[in-house]
Amino acid sequence: MKDYYYFLGISQDASEEDIKKAYRKLSLKYHPDKNENDDFFADRFREIQEAYETLSDKSRRHSYDQNLESHQKNFRYNVPPSIKIFTANKIHAKKGEEIIINWQTQNADVVKILPFGLEKAYGERIFKITEFKDGKFQLLLHATNSLLHKTVVQGITITEVFESEGEKFRDKAEELFKSQPKTAMNPHGQPKIVRIIAGILLLILAVYFLIKNFGG
Repeated sequence: MKDYYYFLGISQDASEEDIKKAYRKLSLKYHPDKNENDDFFADRFREIQEAYETLSDKSRRHSYDQNLESHQKNFRYNVPPSIKIFTANKIHAKKGEEIIINWQTQNADVVKILPFGLEKAYGERIFKITEFKDGKFQLLLHATNSLLHKTVVQGITITEVFESEGEKFRDKAEELFKSQPKTAMNPHGQPKIVRIIAGILLLILAVYFLIKNFGG
């Protein structure tokens, strides 16, 4: 049974206003129009809408709460969750290459695979990696028994491979010239190459003044 409260990130005693606020925030984040009509975001958006339509209607929410309570009582709440299977058809892949993952959990009423989101207790997903971080792509399977408040986690790391050394060099060069996230140390989001050049110039100036002062 789907946990609509979990979908919206709210507690079961949430007020009508809490439900509205959570829905507005999440619907903006996951709206397909803002995410290039990506299937993942479209699926999450549908789940959020489904949860809101049920919980914002008093009579539907009352009926849902009764069913949820019955489901939780019947659930094997005394047995901790476990992950039986979590595999990928390859752990070395090129950017844009198709990956297939399979998973199977036990005694978990909430199953989540990051970076994708909520999933069924078992299944298969096919996807393509569009971006690696430092040559790695991390998948994390969370299996939770919400009644026991216990979660088990298992990860898969997929390593980026290149067709040639030239391709690897090109990707590294692109990374140097790509704008970076804005931080306190880099408020303008300058590319790495700009900061490297600035650091070299400062070093040259420091050495110059050191030699000048020493010579004087």
